[in-house]
Amino acid sequence: MDSVVFPSCRESLQGPNIQKTFKDMLQSVLKSFLFTLIFSLFGTVLFAQTADPNLANQYFTDGEFEKAAALYGQLVEKERKSDYYFTRYIDCLTKLEKWEEAEKAAKKQIKDQPENNVLFVVYGQIFEEQGKTAEAEAQYQKAIDKLASDYAAVIRLANMFQNVSKYDYAVKTYERGAQLTKDPYRFAYNLGDLYRRKGEPVKMTEQYLNALESDPGKLPSLQTIFARTLGAEDLQELQSQLYARIQEKENPDYIELLAWSFVQKKDFKSAFRQYKALDKRLGESGQRIMRLADDAAEAKDYETAIAAYDYVMIEKGQTSPFFFDAKREAMQCRRRKITEGLNYTQQDLSILETEYETFLSQYGKSSMSAAIILQLAELEALYLRNLPKAIQLLEELKQMPGLRQDAMARLKINLGDYYLMNGDIWESTLLYSQVDKAFKEDTIGQEARFKNARLAYFNGDFQWAQAQFDVLKASTSKMISNDALDLSVFIMDNLNLDTTSDAISLYATAEMLVLQNRFDEAFLKLDTLARDFPEHSLQDDILYLKARIWEKQRDYAKAIPLYEEVAEKYKEDIRADNALYALALIYEMRMNDLEKAKAIYEKIYLDYSGSVFAVDARKRFRILRGDKVQ
Repeated sequence: MDSVVFPSCRESLQGPNIQKTFKDMLQSVLKSFLFTLIFSLFGTVLFAQTADPNLANQYFTDGEFEKAAALYGQLVEKERKSDYYFTRYIDCLTKLEKWEEAEKAAKKQIKDQPENNVLFVVYGQIFEEQGKTAEAEAQYQKAIDKLASDYAAVIRLANMFQNVSKYDYAVKTYERGAQLTKDPYRFAYNLGDLYRRKGEPVKMTEQYLNALESDPGKLPSLQTIFARTLGAEDLQELQSQLYARIQEKENPDYIELLAWSFVQKKDFKSAFRQYKALDKRLGESGQRIMRLADDAAEAKDYETAIAAYDYVMIEKGQTSPFFFDAKREAMQCRRRKITEGLNYTQQDLSILETEYETFLSQYGKSSMSAAIILQLAELEALYLRNLPKAIQLLEELKQMPGLRQDAMARLKINLGDYYLMNGDIWESTLLYSQVDKAFKEDTIGQEARFKNARLAYFNGDFQWAQAQFDVLKASTSKMISNDALDLSVFIMDNLNLDTTSDAISLYATAEMLVLQNRFDEAFLKLDTLARDFPEHSLQDDILYLKARIWEKQRDYAKAIPLYEEVAEKYKEDIRADNALYALALIYEMRMNDLEKAKAIYEKIYLDYSGSVFAVDARKRFRILRGDKVQ
């Protein structure tokens, strides 16, 4: 029966046919498997590529909005609640002007997420791009109307409006948020930031003050913002608003901010009045009064500074931690007020001396009053020219117990200076060396090292001195570094010009005589130098040192033409920038000719940009011009 019904099968399964059949079947299965595998792998790679947000972002950045839209569309389908992908998707469609497709996508998203009010802003932007303002504003208003009474939701919507530069709607969002949360000042700081961006200083100030009312911790950040953004008129507006609020409620933060605003205007007297009221109200230690006094002193408002320091002394008494500091700074201001003037007399200095001595007689000489004793010694040595008394004061202080190491170091350096001025070079170098050894890595140690090197220079040991100055050029102290550089260059320029060092030795001796206030002898040395070495390169230095002598004696009428001669006649020499800087300081500090000073400062930083005075000259120029300088 089998042989009758299936003859073809039997034949096909016999001989070589069976091998061919299996082979064909196997190849067919393998092809099918490979095709499925390749298709699967290709599909996986393709899907990974199309769903790659980084690739979508790259297309968007490159302006390939068609490709970006395709990828963002897939990402939106994958992550329906991603506002970022959806916003980017709509942005691509609007850039491609596919308005219907964009609107359709927006409606679908809103239908899926009716509680997501940010979507109405996105929808509104589609109308905005088409110039349909009314329709756009309707959507923006819907977003605000659907706002939840939740802090995060308010911030989220306001940020969305800010991102599309709809600041007025961001304002409305915050105002609506304040109503919903029943907290009128909850978003005041955010509103202040918005009005700042919009360039509305009056409303900005109002909202920032509202923020301060609810959060006193905002005061430092508000001071920073006001310092950067408020001009003179705006500061006046700030003060007006503060006065109005203080009348209603004497919030200490308002008083603090009002005083701060006066400091910004350099009206230290008015600031002091406010700080006094605050100090008495809060029963403080006087710390903020001390800060104000320091600011006033730096701005050369010595009267206010002295009044503030005296207030701390009198009101807080000797138990105050600022008592001796206040006295020291007050006396420093009194001295500067006298000595920075053009016409102070010996009597003015004697009155100041009496005040120092009265205080020390009343409160005693001790480690607590060490800084005040140092000041008195400086007054005796530099102004009253009473070196023996200055030396005696510091020798007595040196023996007092309890003196801090840094105070002892300063004492020894000053004492070394006075011994040098008195002609006792051995005592001077001994004291400098002690400080250098004790404070090798500190600035005060570098100062002592510089003064020892300068002593060697005065004594004619130029090579050793220059080696020390070369090391000190790297000092962290700008003053030491500049002075070391100046003397190093001076020695290098003048030491090897002749077979002898006679000329530079004469000049160095003259410099030491100036330091010792032996001016007539210094002039004789300089005249001898000019006569005996008429062709020497020291001619500009001779004029410069003579100008310094006249300036030290407060004879500015004689100093100015000499500085001018150096600057004009020796423009390429090393003293030209020194002379210009000295001139500018005289015009600014002594003659009060600010325009002339400003012109010279400008010349320094433009024509002598490599000068050590260039940076400071630019800063002083900007201050005189009225710029805000940090």
